[in-house]
Amino acid sequence: MPSFKIDTSTALVFVATAPEPKVKNFQTGERAVNQEGKPLSTVGLLVSDEGEGNLLKVTIPESGYPEGLAPGMQVQVINLKARDWENVIKGEKRSGIAFSAVAVTPLGA
Repeated sequence: MPSFKIDTSTALVFVATAPEPKVKNFQTGERAVNQEGKPLSTVGLLVSDEGEGNLLKVTIPESGYPEGLAPGMQVQVINLKARDWENVIKGEKRSGIAFSAVAVTPLGA
């Protein structure tokens, strides 16, 4: 499925939840990896722009954020993209939007 780039150049972006390892299989604990085989993490970001705020759960490579990234920090998001998804989970059809980025770095870094 195609993905769409999101322009955050005019937005204020803050860490809402610290990065956590992204799990591919909760039964086995298998970690999710990208196409290069590098481990992935998820981070909650509060994106505020034009009077609206949204909480996004964003997938990033583990190498795409510095140690110590913590809630409340103002950050910049590198190459934020959105992609729709659809899946059948336990016999129930589900869909949504998945967000990913190349990196999340403290503002001014």
